[in-house]
Amino acid sequence: MLKAVLFDFNGVIINDEPLHEKLINQLLVEENLRPKPGEFRQFCLGRSDRACLTDLFTLRGRVVTEESLNKLIARKAQYYQSTLESLDTLPIYPGLHDLLFKLRAANLKLAVVSGAHQGEIELVLKRAQLRDYFSVIIPADQRIPSKPEPNGYLLAVDRLNQHFRDLNLKPANCLAIEDTFAGIEAAKRAGIPVVGVANSYPFHMLQRRANWTVDYLSDLELDRVQQLYQQTAGTPKVQ
Repeated sequence: MLKAVLFDFNGVIINDEPLHEKLINQLLVEENLRPKPGEFRQFCLGRSDRACLTDLFTLRGRVVTEESLNKLIARKAQYYQSTLESLDTLPIYPGLHDLLFKLRAANLKLAVVSGAHQGEIELVLKRAQLRDYFSVIIPADQRIPSKPEPNGYLLAVDRLNQHFRDLNLKPANCLAIEDTFAGIEAAKRAGIPVVGVANSYPFHMLQRRANWTVDYLSDLELDRVQQLYQQTAGTPKVQ
């Protein structure tokens, strides 16, 4: 049966991928490197800043030490926080509040599994009054391999089991909500069925990869999802 729903953050909870692309490009310019069209989508979308920046600098023949990488990531985090603080309203995706309310009413456990940093996630969730919904947050600060590696999702399952001693949660009891190819692959490699929400890629491109695909969070039919888990032991194949 379905016991937990694991959310990606950027591109699922908050519509901030364009901001991340802008800030990554800003870092490159500040380091006397030229941004290239399409690079963010290829190397950064759905992945951690650490993985993204390492690849972008390596492609340009620039050796980046652990110390300099940490400074770049911290600088970007500062830019991100400053930008969000300047906004009157955060770009939270429509339908998220209603979905979270339904999930909690169904007694499902909730977690965030993201390549974003703890401070960024906490800032957004608290300001949007969403923090209390999530029992576990697995951020990039954990220094686990970036998506598409499954480590973050597997750690979330473990942490939820630690938090709720009688839960007996397994990956097949979870549902992941993702918007990128890397995120979908990470969830599936962890053995977790995944809903692809068409926020960053067209519906038909996600449909080829996810177990189930929706245009908007409001299209996710919880009753139907729960029935699928009961019928197929947690491996729904509905598109």
